Amino acid sequence: MPVKLGVVMDPIESIKPYKDTTFAMLLEAQRRGWDIHYMTLADIALHGGEAWGRSRPLQLRDNNDDYFTAGEAREYPLSSLDIVLMRKDPPVDSEYVYATHILEAAERGGTMVCNKPSGLRDAQEKLFTAHFPDCCAPTLVSMEADAIKAFIHEHGKAVLKPLYGMGGEAVFVVQAGDPNTSVIIETLSHRGARYVMAQRYLPEIKDGDKRILVIDGEPVPYALARIPAVGETRGNIAAGGRGEGMPLTDRDRWICEQVAPALRERGLGFVGLDVIGEYLTEVNVTSPTCIRELDGIYGINISGTYFDYLERSLDARR
Repeated sequence: MPVKLGVVMDPIESIKPYKDTTFAMLLEAQRRGWDIHYMTLADIALHGGEAWGRSRPLQLRDNNDDYFTAGEAREYPLSSLDIVLMRKDPPVDSEYVYATHILEAAERGGTMVCNKPSGLRDAQEKLFTAHFPDCCAPTLVSMEADAIKAFIHEHGKAVLKPLYGMGGEAVFVVQAGDPNTSVIIETLSHRGARYVMAQRYLPEIKDGDKRILVIDGEPVPYALARIPAVGETRGNIAAGGRGEGMPLTDRDRWICEQVAPALRERGLGFVGLDVIGEYLTEVNVTSPTCIRELDGIYGINISGTYFDYLERSLDARR
């Protein structure tokens, strides 16, 4: 019997297939002959205490202009699926958190959910770095403008960002004495109502913000260094950065070793670590990207490695 795979993701018609990691995973599932059941957040629900889904079967083509055909939708208990991939992009807002509770009900029904819903709630992508202080540059999380200003003054230059952002959204580099400091802090903190993360500015960003993909605690041996465009300080591809592949350094591997036990403990089987220079800056657990770029550069199949792990995990449950 083929594996029955559900995937909860953003609307498939809105993705960019040539660089979409979820699409790469679904192509791998199709190559393995798995049955693919596509859903968005709006398609999962609780009926009593049971998780249900309204899904459409997918046929996929690795063609940017004509890349999927979706069949007729039908409803059924999510416990009838073997695996559900939770691949909805941030923000991790209230609806996202509610969805993890629905998927937790699917787990109780016997379905394997990846990444594990409780792990998704526990590992906030920016705050989770606090579990690994030896891996990180000096960092402050606060709503207080005076505390943030003092941090900038202490370090001379800092990166400020909201906790909910992705893709370089609302990231500011601020130097001590910048006349815009107060308004930047007011904007990010909603005048003291939301937390802001401040990190010491790392000049190594000029060499790229490295994305390291980690599968069951083991890193892919190559990172994608996302190098800022001219005049930019953000390396994110979504912000105009370009990607260059590079092998992991000894420090990269050491960081992965420090983080791996916490990932395994929380059922976070597919994770993206962001590293600038010698320092861990984020732990991406919701829908880490960069599979297609690394596969293309190195001729590897990261989705294949991940799905081997999923198959082993599924066999261990049976």
